[in-house]
Amino acid sequence: MKVVVITGTPGVGKSTVLQKALEEIEEEYMIVNFGDAMLEAALERGVVNNRDEMRRLDPHVQRDIQRLGGRKIAEIAKTKNVIVDTHATIKTSKGYLPGLPVWVLEELNPSIIVVVEADSMEISGRRSSDETRKRDREDTMEIEEHQLLNKAAAIAYAVYSGATVAVIENHDEGLLEAAKNLAAVLR
Repeated sequence: MKVVVITGTPGVGKSTVLQKALEEIEEEYMIVNFGDAMLEAALERGVVNNRDEMRRLDPHVQRDIQRLGGRKIAEIAKTKNVIVDTHATIKTSKGYLPGLPVWVLEELNPSIIVVVEADSMEISGRRSSDETRKRDREDTMEIEEHQLLNKAAAIAYAVYSGATVAVIENHDEGLLEAAKNLAAVLR
């Protein structure tokens, strides 16, 4: 069974492209949000009561929860093709964190890492018009930096896992093309 990691800067349209791509292929995939898998592991351990408490965990506990989340997904992948919806990097007030540290990659063992991208102006526009989400404000230079770091992180993750890295462009008015390109990667 396959484990595919799909990442992208918030507002790039990753989930929309993924849903459209899955409509075009016959292969079945289960989509698992890595944050949800971590939360489930933390709740089972009794170390949090809700998602907001996750970021306040002791770093050693956080590592353990990340590993357990990865292990949960790896168990699912024994019987199903899995797409892991996550972030390659997470921007914090103290800098960027890796979304898939080596202890998570060891559990997941992905075969493909997909980075969905768009122009920084497109992402900025999507973020400002999306009233369903409350995202941090970033100017176009910050978005470009985040995308650059996402690609660099994806390549680093590939070094550890042996996965291939695919970059899918999701430009305005280009959803069908992006979905077609992602479907080709997923087949």
